[in-house]
Amino acid sequence: MHIIRGIAVAFSTYSKIPMPQFVWKEEDMRYSMCFFPWIGAVIGAILWGWFRLSALLGISTLAFILISAALPLIITGGFHVDGFMDTMDALHSYQPRERKLEILKDSHIGAFSVIKLAEFGLIYVAALSQVVDYRALEVFCCGFFLSRCLSGLSVVSFRSAKTDGMLYHFASTAHERGVKGALYAQTLLCVLFMLWLSLLAGILAVAAAFAVFGYYRWRSYREFGGITGDTAGYFLTLCEGAMAVAAAVSVLI
Repeated sequence: MHIIRGIAVAFSTYSKIPMPQFVWKEEDMRYSMCFFPWIGAVIGAILWGWFRLSALLGISTLAFILISAALPLIITGGFHVDGFMDTMDALHSYQPRERKLEILKDSHIGAFSVIKLAEFGLIYVAALSQVVDYRALEVFCCGFFLSRCLSGLSVVSFRSAKTDGMLYHFASTAHERGVKGALYAQTLLCVLFMLWLSLLAGILAVAAAFAVFGYYRWRSYREFGGITGDTAGYFLTLCEGAMAVAAAVSVLI
């Protein structure tokens, strides 16, 4: 029962997918991070299905690309993009660490968050327009699972910048050994599957994901003293953008 509740907690927190409602207990949250990647699996499966439907119905390339870019936002409710925008405001404030952490908590958006999101969106859509190879697209769809595996590992492995907030609560209640083991196993299986789908696209996408993962840890520790829920959203958004670019590059090589 705790496993089923853990799945519901993960999907209720990080997606707009309807889930049963109940009072969350600490034991229900202990393994919930293990199921975080499966939200990515749902996104990838829906994106793949949209690709097949578009080909079947002869939907225009522009419509396919724009809706493909919108689907993750629809499914997650823009949860992670919100963190990306808050982090961009904080990073580009060039203020002391304490002030940057305050900016992360500010519900208002600044100019830099809008500018950087526009930049990211243009690059992301441009990359999607180049992912015309069937296998490269499948690799990219798997990337939504991989990015959440790495994000989950960061929650239970990286230092928290604060001793409050959603991310700290998930990290402090998680069964560290069990969650790490489950996420490491899922990461390995996902990487192997991506390489099996397409060696070139898989290598480039996996390399991009791990490069962003390393950069995320370095930048978060330097700028904030650790990670927060907002920086986790920043990582997830940046990681998926990097994998989109990697998949596009694999088609062009």
